[in-house]
Amino acid sequence: MAGDAAATEQARVSMPDFLAVDFFCGAGGTTRGLIDAQGYVIAGVDKDDRCRDTYIRNNSNQKLDCEEPAFLNRDIFPRTGAYRDGEQGRLYKDLIELIAAKRRLAPEAPLLFAICAPCQPFTKLSRKELSDERKQGRERDSGLLRQAVKFVRRFKPEVVLSENVAGIRDPRYGGVWDDFKRSLDNLGYVTGTKTVCTSKFGVPQFRKRSILVAVRRDLMKEERFADLAQTELLVPLSDANAVVKSVKEAIAHLPPIAAGELHKTIPNHRARTLSEVNLKRLASAKPGQSNAYMSDTMDGDLSLGCHRRVNERVGVRCFTDVYTRMSPDRPSPTITTKCHSISNGRFGHYDTSQLRGISLREAAVLQSFPDDYVFHPKDRVDSVARMIGNAVPPKLAQFFAAYLVGSIKHEAQPVDG
Repeated sequence: MAGDAAATEQARVSMPDFLAVDFFCGAGGTTRGLIDAQGYVIAGVDKDDRCRDTYIRNNSNQKLDCEEPAFLNRDIFPRTGAYRDGEQGRLYKDLIELIAAKRRLAPEAPLLFAICAPCQPFTKLSRKELSDERKQGRERDSGLLRQAVKFVRRFKPEVVLSENVAGIRDPRYGGVWDDFKRSLDNLGYVTGTKTVCTSKFGVPQFRKRSILVAVRRDLMKEERFADLAQTELLVPLSDANAVVKSVKEAIAHLPPIAAGELHKTIPNHRARTLSEVNLKRLASAKPGQSNAYMSDTMDGDLSLGCHRRVNERVGVRCFTDVYTRMSPDRPSPTITTKCHSISNGRFGHYDTSQLRGISLREAAVLQSFPDDYVFHPKDRVDSVARMIGNAVPPKLAQFFAAYLVGSIKHEAQPVDG
C-alpha cells in the first residue's frame, strides 16, 4: 500500500509533455492515445452522452493530479432560433475555466487540440437511406470543422491534430478539409496533410485516414518544414519504430467463443449470434478468400439471391468481402461500426474451427485499444460496435501527438485562458 501511495504521489507531481482537449471524443480512442503519449487530457467534448461511461472509466490521466478528463456533453454549434440545441457559448465558458486551471498546474506544457470530427458526413452511405432528420444532421455535421476553428482562434493552442476518412478532400464534400487547413494557415499555423494507412503505425488494420497536423509558426522547428518555402509541415507516412502486425498476432491470445456467446470473464469478448445459413456459409469459408465459395458448398449454393442478380447484370462478382474470413497473416480490413456482422464485410474470424464473426473485444484490439479498455454498457452489442468502429485508433493518435509536440522548437508560453 505504501508503495502504491508513493507511486501515485510521484505521478501527481510529474509534468505532462502537453495538455490537451479532445473535441468529438466519442468513446476515447484519441484521448487514450494522447495519454499514452505522456499528455494530460483536460476534457473530452461530445454531444453523445452515451459515450460518457466508456470515456471516463478508461481514461484516467497519469500526470499532474491523476484525475479523469472532464466529459463535456455539449453541442459545439451556436444556439440560434433555427437550432435551439447549440451550446457553443456554454462550451466556451467550460473550457476557459478548465484550461486556465490546468495551465496553472503545468504552465510550461503546450496545449494540443485534437479535432477529429465524426466521419459520417463524408462517407459513401447513400443519403436516400437516411431519414429527413438524419439528413439534416449530416448536413449540419459537415460544418463541425468550421465550428472547431472558432475554438482554435479563441484559445490559440500550440498544436492541432485532426483525423478523418481518406475521402474527406473529395470535392463532393464542398472543400471542408481544405477550408479547415486554410483557416489554420490564416490563424498563424504551419499545417500539413496526408493520407496514411494505420497499419504503418502499429495498428493491426488496413485503415486509410486523412491526417492534418498544425504547429504555431512562432514555435515551429525548421527541420519539420516539408518545403523550402516553409509553408508546409512535414507529415510522416509511417512510424519508423512500429512493426506491421497481423490479425493473428493481435487477437490469437483471446480464447475461442461461439457465435452469440459472451465470455464469462473477458469484457466485450462477445460475438454476434448467427443464423443457421450463415453458420453454413462460414463453415465453407477459407481465411482471406472471397465469397465465391458460396456458389458451391456442401450445402449447395448459399449465395444471396440479390447478389446473384447483381452479378449477372454487371457481369462481375460484387460484394466479394461479405460472409468471408479475415486473413490471419495480414492486418485486418477497416473496422467499421458493423464490424460484428459478417454480412457487412470481411469480419469472419480467421480460425476455421470458430464459426463466428470477430468479437467486440477483438475488434477493439484491431483498433489498437488495450485489452483492459472496457466499453459500456457491457451487455450491448450494436452500440459498442458503433463506438469501436467510430473511434480513432489510439496508437495513431499517440504517434501524431508525440510528433507534434516534438515539432515545437522551444518551451511554449502559456496562453491566456
